[in-house]
Amino acid sequence: MDSRSAAASGFPPGFLWGCATSAYQIEGSPRADGAGASIWDRFVRTPGRVLGGDTGDIACDHYRRMREDVALMRELGLTTYRFSIAWGRVMPEGRGRVNAAGLGFYERLVDELLRAGITPMATLYHWDLPAALDDRGGWLNPDIADWFADYAQVCWSALDDRVPLWATINEPWVVADGGYMHGVLAPGHRSAHEAAIAAHRLMQSHARAVQAYRAVGRQQIGLVVNIEPKHVMPDASEADRHAQRLADAYMNRQYLDPALLGRYPEELREVFGAAWPDWSDAEVEALKAPVDFLGLNYYTRAVVRHDAQAWPVPASPVRQPGAIYTETGWELHPQSLTDTLLWMSERYGGLPLYVTENGAAFYDPPKPVDGRVDDPLRVHYLRTHLGAVRDAIARGADVRGYCAWSLLDNLEWALGFAKRFGLVHVDFETLQRTPKASARFYADVIASHGAALDR
Repeated sequence: MDSRSAAASGFPPGFLWGCATSAYQIEGSPRADGAGASIWDRFVRTPGRVLGGDTGDIACDHYRRMREDVALMRELGLTTYRFSIAWGRVMPEGRGRVNAAGLGFYERLVDELLRAGITPMATLYHWDLPAALDDRGGWLNPDIADWFADYAQVCWSALDDRVPLWATINEPWVVADGGYMHGVLAPGHRSAHEAAIAAHRLMQSHARAVQAYRAVGRQQIGLVVNIEPKHVMPDASEADRHAQRLADAYMNRQYLDPALLGRYPEELREVFGAAWPDWSDAEVEALKAPVDFLGLNYYTRAVVRHDAQAWPVPASPVRQPGAIYTETGWELHPQSLTDTLLWMSERYGGLPLYVTENGAAFYDPPKPVDGRVDDPLRVHYLRTHLGAVRDAIARGADVRGYCAWSLLDNLEWALGFAKRFGLVHVDFETLQRTPKASARFYADVIASHGAALDR
């Protein structure tokens, strides 16, 4: 498509159209070829932690079906694919020894993507910490930033000549909040003191990796965060507004502000109370590491009210009458995607942005019907949210790509296989892949460089 046609569609020339996945959710074979156990290998085997007792032992069997899946991406016309590297596949003990067989899988994946004309976008950490490092304290250990940078160097040595876009850590808020504050994700701890420390160690690790990359890297490196805009009702009280500000600081500014501005939001002292560590100015300033881009994972907004019983932020969501909600209870609100892209652009200096995840779980049948899976709500979700991205571009945000979550139905963490986000249906008995109507719609959008949104 020429630049004039691209401009008419509302998406710039070279805009990347992709899908995203993560290693533990799709690969299966988590201990194959010398790989080390991860915290998720342990978590799924802890009774009561994962719905239905589901595990990632098979997942989508992507580890063995990788070429089939890349062929499917090519069929859909994807121009980028965002995947994560399993730290324990590459370094079974998390540090020291490199597992050539595990690293080789990602080398083959990258080569297969390039042969298909698909730009690889690699995430170094998507929640699957090697269990051997968890035994040493995991994200609470002050040495973990060095461990992470060493692991990253191994990946860059093997792949940086072919991977143009690197992300350090995916959704550090979820790692700290789900894994250390509320215990609903691996490693399953529940402590405000630990959550505050883990959050800081995550950002130290990100900064250390970015600094290391500047010395050896030839491509681009960034950070991926999940943002959930916090709103209040029109008749909100001052207590509601205060709760909203605390919720926004805790979820939306706790990671971006130190990484890009060299400071933590002041509200965090109130959120964490006595659990807030007395980090020195120098320690916080050291978290600032200029990146080449930011990745945004956007799913929903939250309209909140003050709730003294909620923890650690005294805010709870208010369900909106007349709104469409997904199977995970998230409101469909595309305008907030536009608003968030503009907010990130304005607050953090106009950095290039990628929508690195965006998607929805709606009910899909366990098996295709007459060889088809119709998912009109997901088609509507894609249409409206891609339209929201186009609106943000029109208003000045430098958005360079979009990755739908997810390519495949997969293991949705503690929800097991109960919630389906994929554009491609997976029969978890046979592992057969069937592109849904949403996948065909997205393929049309890609082929037309966005023009199909208006048809």
